[in-house]
Amino acid sequence: MAQSRSASPGSSRRSRSTRWSPPALPFDLGMLFGRKQKPGGERLDLGNWVRRVLSRPLQPPPAAEREVEVEAEDEGRDAGNREEVEVGSEEADHLVVMVNGLSGSSSDWKFGAEQFVKRLPGKVYVHRSECNHSTLTFDGVDLMGERLAEEVRQVVQRRRNLRKISFVAHSLGGLISRYAIGKLYEYSVAEESCFNTDKHSDEENVYGGGKLAGLEPMNFIASATPHLGSRWNKQLPFLFGVPLLERTAAETAHFIVGRTGKHLFLSDRDDEKPPLLVRMVEDCDDGKFMSALRSFKRRVAYANITYDRIQWMSEIKA
Repeated sequence: MAQSRSASPGSSRRSRSTRWSPPALPFDLGMLFGRKQKPGGERLDLGNWVRRVLSRPLQPPPAAEREVEVEAEDEGRDAGNREEVEVGSEEADHLVVMVNGLSGSSSDWKFGAEQFVKRLPGKVYVHRSECNHSTLTFDGVDLMGERLAEEVRQVVQRRRNLRKISFVAHSLGGLISRYAIGKLYEYSVAEESCFNTDKHSDEENVYGGGKLAGLEPMNFIASATPHLGSRWNKQLPFLFGVPLLERTAAETAHFIVGRTGKHLFLSDRDDEKPPLLVRMVEDCDDGKFMSALRSFKRRVAYANITYDRIQWMSEIKA
């Protein structure tokens, strides 16, 4: 016994320098599936089995199969998006564009779009704008308006049977739509007689003609849209009408909602120009905003008594 102990230090040093390997685990995998152990007592080494499985290289699918899968996935995604944001009859010639507000998305108008088609079957084709959603609504009214205008042009090019167009917008979406129609507006000779608005009182419905992306403007409907901005008293509910908080919000809004905050609080001064919302009350170099708005046969503005409260889908359906 003493001799064996004297030889052990050298062997122990060699064993420590040798790479350690996990002990074999005599475990019958068949037991996991309810199978009885083999009569011969043979067992599968679980450690070796796991190592063999993990070391086995995965065979990639054939290149042709991968291309087909990618192509099908892309087509399915595009078709799914189009089905999601557009509803209505293929024969309908009246395009209704629905635009969401700050931090919103096209899903905000899903129930409303379905109701349009349900109430006016075969007459309207509804497109819920998807180019300005979530944090993209912080990019500023002008940039979002440009995106919306381009989105409308693409819809019109894709559906050649469209003849009329209407806009339905919520909150910030009304400003985005007003900027977009200023970019989509096309001058018409028939409107010259309507340009002199001094002959009309504010209560008269002045219809100026003109086209938007080649379509006849019908209805412009805005709900809870801050056409004059949000810098005034009791415009934002979370400020509780406190003047100090409202002044602070006007100075810091751009840190939270980007350029959109500057536009809403009229604090933008690009190239020493007046604020964008002030420029949008008339035709200017940025766009024919007032002529475009005048071109609609009907213009409706729904306003809140206080604040701007978003109705959740469950409340609307109830």
